[in-house]
Amino acid sequence: MTRVAAIDCGTNSIRFLAAELMPNHDNTVTLRDLHREMRVVRLGQDVDATGRLAPDALERTRAALADYTHAARRKGAERVRMVATSATRDASNTAEFFDMTERILGVRAEVITGEAEAQLSFAGAVAELDPDDGPFLVVDVGGGSTELVLGDWDGRTAHVRASCSVDIGCVRITERALPSDPPTAEEVAEARKLTAEVLAEAFDAVDVSAARTWIGVAGTVTTMSAIAQELPEYDSERTHLSVLGPAEIERTTSWLLSADHEERAANPVIHPGRVDVMGGGALIVQVLAEQLAARGGPDTLVVSEHDILDGIALSLAD
Repeated sequence: MTRVAAIDCGTNSIRFLAAELMPNHDNTVTLRDLHREMRVVRLGQDVDATGRLAPDALERTRAALADYTHAARRKGAERVRMVATSATRDASNTAEFFDMTERILGVRAEVITGEAEAQLSFAGAVAELDPDDGPFLVVDVGGGSTELVLGDWDGRTAHVRASCSVDIGCVRITERALPSDPPTAEEVAEARKLTAEVLAEAFDAVDVSAARTWIGVAGTVTTMSAIAQELPEYDSERTHLSVLGPAEIERTTSWLLSADHEERAANPVIHPGRVDVMGGGALIVQVLAEQLAARGGPDTLVVSEHDILDGIALSLAD
């Protein structure tokens, strides 16, 4: 068995996984969690407006990364890989970020290609699913971007057919189109219009009508599941592989967009760092459901706690 550490740094959050890679007799690998953690650092704070990573955002990320480095050492990680996504691609001062990651972690964070990101996300999301439920459409609604990946899983290997990442996410749509708290009807209508326009590029690139199962990953969809289930506290065992139909998606999105900051913050399943962007994230998920249905794809969402972070860890296998 090999112990590894994976770090995924996105626009809104930075996540850590220490795990054991356990080889199976059929040449596949099983991932066993040792420690999994998420912190909201909002690395993409104001990048849309300034084109730069803010000093306080870099400091929040540095503090989280220092703690993750200690955790990786405590868990005996022999291999470490860190992947950085949307915000670091868009900023002019990215060298400051990458120098910091190498200094603290000992390895330099990678900004991977869209194709590599799609492969990692897809592999992490489908690894424990029944191949007969494919083809699978994996959708990752992040802070700065949303990614659609269509592919197959044969029980051993993930095969990506098509993928596309577009610049719309919970932070980006909130900063661009939902300034009020709660947003006005006009702002919501404009946000829906903008989301549909941006997502059109992804739907042109990915034939969603070929998918049998829609899988949603990352914090927006897992939190929506916890809200829909009215959980008294966030419970990943209850959200993982739960299902959200169109009615649950609509109801949850409606509440998030009508509630003010205080009401959202009082909900025990919403992480404090997501309180001000959950409405925007849910709106993207609702537009996705509507557009999938209109294009002959699945509109029922299977929620997964496994995603690119698991894919990064699996990529460290021999």
